Amino acid sequence: MNENVAKMIDHTLLKPEVTKEQIITLSEEAKEYNFASVCVNPTWVKTAYDVLKDTDVKVCTVIGFPLGASTPEVKAFETKNAIENGAAEIDMVLNIGALKDQNNELVERDITAVVEAAKGKALVKVIIETCLLTEEEKVRACELSVRAGADFVKTSTGFSTGGATAEDIALMRKTVGPDIGVKASGGVRSREDAHAMIEAGATRIGASAGIKIVKGEVADSDY
Repeated sequence: MNENVAKMIDHTLLKPEVTKEQIITLSEEAKEYNFASVCVNPTWVKTAYDVLKDTDVKVCTVIGFPLGASTPEVKAFETKNAIENGAAEIDMVLNIGALKDQNNELVERDITAVVEAAKGKALVKVIIETCLLTEEEKVRACELSVRAGADFVKTSTGFSTGGATAEDIALMRKTVGPDIGVKASGGVRSREDAHAMIEAGATRIGASAGIKIVKGEVADSDY
C-alpha cells in the first residue's frame, strides 16, 4: 500500500525561501521513495530535473502561482519555459476573479493557452482554489477545465485560506467523470488524510509531508 500511495504523491516544496540545497534534497527523497513527481517553483525546475533525469520521477511546476492573476499569454510563456527546463507536469492556477465574474470565455482561454503550450510535452493540472469558490463555481471551474483539455483538476495552491477536503474531491470527481485526474493538495498531512482523499476520488496527492504519509506518521503542517 505504501508503494501505491507513494506513486500518487507529488513531493512538494513551494515556499519562497527555499534554497537550491533543499530542492536537491527534495529530489533525492523523491528518488528514494519513488514518488510520482517533485513539485517546485519554476526557478527550480532545471535543478530538480538534473537530479531526476535518469529516473521515472517527474518534475512538476506551478504556473501563474499562487494567485492565477497573470494573463493567458504570460501563463503560456511560463509553461513553455518550464518545459524547456525539464518540467513534465504543469500545475496552473486558473483566473479566479474571471471565474467569479462569470467570464467563462476568459477562464477557458486561460486554461487553453497553457494546454496548447504543453501539448504533447507535459500534463496540465488546473488549480481551482476550492476554498475561495462556491459549489457552483467549483463545478463550473471543473467543467471549463475539461472543455479546455486539461488532464487534471486540483483543489488548492496550499497558499490560500484552506486546502483539500474529501467533500471537494468527491464533487470534483463527480463533475469531471472517470477519465480526468483529480489532485488533492493543501493540508494532506497523514496516511489517513491521503486515504480519505483517494477514497473520495483523488488520483494524485500534493503534499510536503509525503515521507511522513508513506511512513504512517503525521506532519505538523503542509506547504
